[in-house]
Amino acid sequence: MIRDPASAARLFTLLAGGGVAAWLLVLNFGALGAVAMRADGFSALRGADWAAVRFTLVQAVLSAVLSVVLAVPIARALARRHFRGRGLLITLMGAPFILPTLVAVLGLLAVFGRSGIINQGLDWAGLARFNIFGLHGVVLAHVFYNLPLATRILLQGWAAIPAERFRLAASLGFTPRDSFRQLEVPMLRALVPGALLVIFLICLTSFSVALTMGGGPRATTVELAIYQAFRFDYDMGRAALLALVQFVLCAVAGVVAWRVAIPQALGGGLDRPVQRFDTGGKGLRLWDGGLIGAGALFLLVPLGMIALRGVPFVTGLPAEVWHATGRSLFVALGATAVTLGMTLALAHAVVMLRGGAFLEWLGLAALAASPLVIGTGLFLLIQPLANPRDFALLVTMLVNAGMAMPFALRLILPALRDVMADYGKLADTLGLHGLARLRIVTLPRLRRPLGFAAGLTAALSMGDLGVIMLFAEREGATLPMQLYRLMSAYRLDDAAGAALVLLGASLALFWAFDRWGRGHATT
Repeated sequence: MIRDPASAARLFTLLAGGGVAAWLLVLNFGALGAVAMRADGFSALRGADWAAVRFTLVQAVLSAVLSVVLAVPIARALARRHFRGRGLLITLMGAPFILPTLVAVLGLLAVFGRSGIINQGLDWAGLARFNIFGLHGVVLAHVFYNLPLATRILLQGWAAIPAERFRLAASLGFTPRDSFRQLEVPMLRALVPGALLVIFLICLTSFSVALTMGGGPRATTVELAIYQAFRFDYDMGRAALLALVQFVLCAVAGVVAWRVAIPQALGGGLDRPVQRFDTGGKGLRLWDGGLIGAGALFLLVPLGMIALRGVPFVTGLPAEVWHATGRSLFVALGATAVTLGMTLALAHAVVMLRGGAFLEWLGLAALAASPLVIGTGLFLLIQPLANPRDFALLVTMLVNAGMAMPFALRLILPALRDVMADYGKLADTLGLHGLARLRIVTLPRLRRPLGFAAGLTAALSMGDLGVIMLFAEREGATLPMQLYRLMSAYRLDDAAGAALVLLGASLALFWAFDRWGRGHATT
């Protein structure tokens, strides 16, 4: 029997972290193995599969590059300008990233679709219509989805440049171009590779966007090809090979980004508020205002169109939409609880145990995995014991939790390291260990990242359309699946109302959890 509280806490951390690590191994690699073992053979990939690989790489590269290239001037303009409502605008501009993909697609169709406001304007001007479907439509949707993420990442980089550097630049007579070259470019060299990698991985594993915006077989991603191999061909070997190809592509992208990234060398500061002296004259103010306005219009007009089109039809939605909403809330809240529990256990193991780097890598490995392969593997593992379709919602919940874990880990782990560095020795001196330390010291100081991680997980899980498409029966559909069915049946009025319900539920979940974190945060 262990009598030392510190040793008992360490043992508990080892067991909890080891349990999460074992689960992640099953989730990310065991599921792929289960699919491969059930395959009749590893048939060579077809020409259409290699075409899907090429299309996936092209659209992911274009989407990532365009998202980051457009985010740089917008983030720089927001960093240079302070105006009333700036914080609210930044929050609203970040909304598309937590939007369910189908809702984002409907918003883009309302603006750029065949009957959207852009094509109506082109008709009025006597010009040719714009066809949104195809490669350019997939890239447009991905940029709409990921531009807010890239902007927030880069905006945090600008905020991290010490105010003293800008004061020194002003005293040396730097022009805005000089400040950009000497202060901002080093920050961008450190952050841009990571932003490119994250967005590239998100687009590389794209499913819903390609399913709805591709416009045909020529716009098939690897994830969509995996779905087709499962759903229509039942070719497990081909699906496993495609998943392996996707995993390798993600791993290569991670290595390239790691080699290209250069650490910043700006040093620390005195935590003074940043005062910019390179705001320039009226021309530069108009330029920054135009960039901010254009970015806001691109991101917010589709959201406004969703609200305008959906409001008249919400009250007349059929009962199955509300039943699907309840199932989606169950999946989202369950995935959030599982994600936070596993992330806290794994983060403590990373900080306190040897081999933490491997555990951290394991927690981030889901970024390179295929949710469809993971879901199918879990169903194959369940099949000898029970009917897998009876567990469709549970498997969807677990897969969503695993897919959200990399984001939650990157939010919680740095904050936990700070808590351990600032309060660890004091807690040891006071004899605080285990649950007492977690309740008194750790959790109050992790409320902000916990709230943000919970909101992000709940919103992303609420709008997920992936695993559930493979296995759920009609009566077990979630709200995104029900919305897709309404769109496929051309019941566009009901689809508009369901999209607004899905949008409202996702934003409400994110807002509630994030407000909980900010309202109870301890600094």
